[in-house]
Amino acid sequence: MKFEGTKDYVATEDLTVAVNAAVTLERPLLVKGEPGTGKTELARQVASALGLRMIEWNIKSTTKAQQGLYEYDAVSRLRDSQLGDERVHDVANYIRRGKLWDAFDADEKVVLLIDEIDKADIEFPNDLLQELDRMEFHVYETGETISARVRPIVIITSNNEKELPDAFLRRCFFHYIRFPDPETMRSIVEVHHPGIKGELLSAALTQFYELREQTGLKKKPSTSEVLDWLKLLLAEDLTAEDLKRDGANALPKLHGALLKNEQDVHLFERLAFMARRQR
Repeated sequence: MKFEGTKDYVATEDLTVAVNAAVTLERPLLVKGEPGTGKTELARQVASALGLRMIEWNIKSTTKAQQGLYEYDAVSRLRDSQLGDERVHDVANYIRRGKLWDAFDADEKVVLLIDEIDKADIEFPNDLLQELDRMEFHVYETGETISARVRPIVIITSNNEKELPDAFLRRCFFHYIRFPDPETMRSIVEVHHPGIKGELLSAALTQFYELREQTGLKKKPSTSEVLDWLKLLLAEDLTAEDLKRDGANALPKLHGALLKNEQDVHLFERLAFMARRQR
């Protein structure tokens, strides 16, 4: 069971090595990188390439680790007891299975994605240590132990918004997705926009990487944003000539696809203003 990328996802050699190492070691793969570099999509493509079902657990700031295992709906049970419902005599009727339970209970190997783990409370990773290590957990209300029938492939993503505990990191195989170099980016663009004219692509990528390297930029545009920008350029039937800028206009065409806050827009407006004054 080897992952080698797919026709819809350009995986670098070090990324495929990381995925296959995590599968071999049967450890969670912790993937970090800038937002928009394809961390979530990686899990979907691994599942697709290996022919496996994917179970996705999207983490929010309010998500608790227990929700991934199960939740006991005591309120519904109390209500049913007041209404005389027969279901109340079986506590299992009030146990809501979480994503880890679904993954552990699967008859076949699945890909379990725990997406953006760094959004949750700092204790969240620690609360899943034993469950991810032993691949089992105890349901106290029913007295049963849920163990993985087939150990899932676990992929965990993080945008590095907060540090993860050392004990958690020790149990993972780690990979950082570096931002694609221009050559890799060309391959990625070819997957999403096949047949794009070479002159337009060269001009667009040159402008894109110059923009990313601009000192003082609060949010650098990502892979997903350059793909959106190129889609707009193609929709507007713009050429490489149309993308040319002068000192009076430092903002790229359709810059709203690349710059996502007013500080960065103002930065380029100031650069243009300074260029005009120096003329």
